Amino acid sequence: MYMRLSHLRAILALADSGSLTAAAQRLHLTQSALSHQIRGLEQHFQVSLFRRKSRPLQLTPAGERLLRLAKQVLPQLEDCELALEHMGRGRSGRLHIAIECHSCFQWLMPALDAYRESWPEVELDLTQAHSFQPLPALHSGRVDLVISSDRHPHPALHFQPLFSYESLLVVAANHPLASKSSIQPGDLETETLITYPVEPGRLDVFSRFLHPARVHPAEIRHVELTPLVIQLVASGRGVAVLPGWAVQEYLGGEQLATLRLGRRGVWGTLYAVVRREDEEQAYMREFLDQARRTCFSRLPGIRQPVTWMA
Repeated sequence: MYMRLSHLRAILALADSGSLTAAAQRLHLTQSALSHQIRGLEQHFQVSLFRRKSRPLQLTPAGERLLRLAKQVLPQLEDCELALEHMGRGRSGRLHIAIECHSCFQWLMPALDAYRESWPEVELDLTQAHSFQPLPALHSGRVDLVISSDRHPHPALHFQPLFSYESLLVVAANHPLASKSSIQPGDLETETLITYPVEPGRLDVFSRFLHPARVHPAEIRHVELTPLVIQLVASGRGVAVLPGWAVQEYLGGEQLATLRLGRRGVWGTLYAVVRREDEEQAYMREFLDQARRTCFSRLPGIRQPVTWMA
C-alpha cells in the first residue's frame, strides 16, 4: 500500500491553507519536503492533485477525492487515539453489570447516576441476571461486574465486599409470630414462605437458618418483585425473609412487622465481583468506591463487612 497518513494530512493542510507555503508551515515541514511528498503521490497514481497556477490553490477531482478520504479517516483516527489514551489511563472502558440481587436498584441506580457524571466515557449497561449464570458470563467477558451475595472463590475473580446486612423475617402485623422477640427455624414449619425465584441453597434463610435445623416451610411461593412480596405478606398470604435495608421503606404503616432470625440474626454480605485483570483499572476502582459511598449514604441498617476479602 503506497498511501500513508502523511499524504492525508498533507492534502487536508493544502485545502485548508490554500498554499504550499502555509501548508508546509502547518505541518512543520519545509516547502521542498511537502512538494516532494505531493509529487511522489501524483507520480505513483499518475494524477494531478491540485492546479499549481491557481491562487488560492484549487484541488483537481483527484485531489477532491483524496480530501474526502482525509476528512473521513483522520477524525476517526484521532478519536481512536484519544480513546486508547484514555483506556491506558483508565479513564474509559466498558462496565456491563449483571445483578443477582432483586432489591439492588434502590442503591444501584443512584450510584450509576453519580458515576456517569464523573466518568462519561465509560460504556455502561445493566441487566438482571436471573435467567443466566452471571459468573460464567463474567469469565467469558459478556459482563464486567456482577452484584451478588454468593461468594465462590476463583483465582481469576475478585470479590469486593460492598456491605453486610441482616436478613429479617417479614410478617403481617396481626400474624401470630409478630409478637415474638425472635424466630426459630421450627416457627416456619407451618408457614408459606414467599421468596425470590432463586434456588433455595442460594438464599440465606435456607442455607444458614432452615437447612442446618432440617426444617422445611409448609409451602414455598416464588415472586420476583419486592413490592409484590410485601403486598402478599401484608395481606396474610405468607411470610418472607428480606434484607433489612430493602424492607425499611415499607415499614411506615402498621401493616408489617419484622423479626430477627435466631438470637443473633442472620447476616450476609453483598459483593461486587470483577475479573482480577480489571480490578485495578481506574474506572473500575472508582465505580466500586462510588457504589460503597452510595450504599452507606442511603441504606439503613447495613454495616462494614468484618473482613475485606480478595
